[in-house]
Amino acid sequence: MTQPYDKITPAMQDGYYAASPYNLVRIILGKSQPNDNDRENVYTRAAASLRQWQAEGVLLRDAEPSIYVYVQRFTIPGDATGAEGERRGFIALGRVEDYDGKVVFRHEQTLSKPKADRLNLLQATQAHCEQIFMLYSDPADEVGKLLKADGPPTVELRDEYGVLHQMWKVSDPATLAAAKAKMADKKLIIADGHHRYETALNYRNQMRQQSKGDLDAPYEHVVITFVNMDAPGLVILPTHRVVFGLDDFSIFETVAELRHYFEVEDIGPVSDVQAAVRRLREAGKDRTALLAVTAHSGFLLRARRDVQPARLKDLSEQQRGLDVVQLHRLVLEEILGMSEEDIRAQKHLKYIRDADENVDEVRSGAAQVSFLMNPVRIEQMRDIAFAGGVMPQKSTDFYPKMLSGLTIYSLQPAAQGTSGGQ
Repeated sequence: MTQPYDKITPAMQDGYYAASPYNLVRIILGKSQPNDNDRENVYTRAAASLRQWQAEGVLLRDAEPSIYVYVQRFTIPGDATGAEGERRGFIALGRVEDYDGKVVFRHEQTLSKPKADRLNLLQATQAHCEQIFMLYSDPADEVGKLLKADGPPTVELRDEYGVLHQMWKVSDPATLAAAKAKMADKKLIIADGHHRYETALNYRNQMRQQSKGDLDAPYEHVVITFVNMDAPGLVILPTHRVVFGLDDFSIFETVAELRHYFEVEDIGPVSDVQAAVRRLREAGKDRTALLAVTAHSGFLLRARRDVQPARLKDLSEQQRGLDVVQLHRLVLEEILGMSEEDIRAQKHLKYIRDADENVDEVRSGAAQVSFLMNPVRIEQMRDIAFAGGVMPQKSTDFYPKMLSGLTIYSLQPAAQGTSGGQ
């Protein structure tokens, strides 16, 4: 099992390769070879590995339809109290729905390159190897009460971040039918996996053109981890921004420009990053707040109440209230002169979750300024998604990530005597 493919660094990829000849990295993020071509490449090798593991019995199909209760226990990063969290959900198939059907809602924009990569992989392997993380609303937790984690877990392991992952198989037909009925009218928000979901959409549309329109065909579904957004345990971390390589960058001119939109407080050298983050959190309780950090000083930015920026007028009220939107539109684009394409291509921008690492980039001279942010609140994400809006990429970082490889949904027909996924 692995972290999601887009969270795997080259060093992690090497580690997964060394860990086991059956590690899922060989399927979801295989290594390119110098002589790769149309007939031999990362996608064909992924498909060959999947077929081999099935033939060897490394992967076995579940003998009966099942839902899998999924529990993650973790320490919240950056929490000085060492608080522990527990997030509960369940893994099951969900029907692939068009966005205009108002069943599945996105909250972030996607890029074409990752979707092309994932589509190539899906076409080659005919399998979904990673769960899409989706949120639904269930204030009374009716579904969670149906799907109980009874007895020893079917799967239990601790990942490289110390997160305990446990999974229980639930196969009782009456329980499955009751859970399905409870979920029938739920609206879903994609928390993580936008590119993979849109890949499933594209693949479904391709297959519909080639088939007779069987609405129960395997490609009409995708494997999802469903999590109740009203239950405790949902943690969203901020993804901070680091700016580098801008010509003629001057922090003094930047601060002067920032004063058009923000109250600016020079807080001096940022020697204690966590103390600065706590100060930022306090400042952000009633309005947008950002912390700009240079090698010599930090500047606490609070949105001015007497200014209505023209650059935000095309956005909804919910979108205008997001710290990340104000950072991108007002600071990165208008004041620092980055284009939307520059930001998408990360031309002068890096995204780093750890606040200390952000500040180290500036101290070392690798970056010109770091912008630390407070996390998006789940209520903000929910309201924007249900209103049909989107946020900039990397606006939310749900922690912890769903492990890949807990279940695999094969689109291939089951061999005689078996059914379901793997």
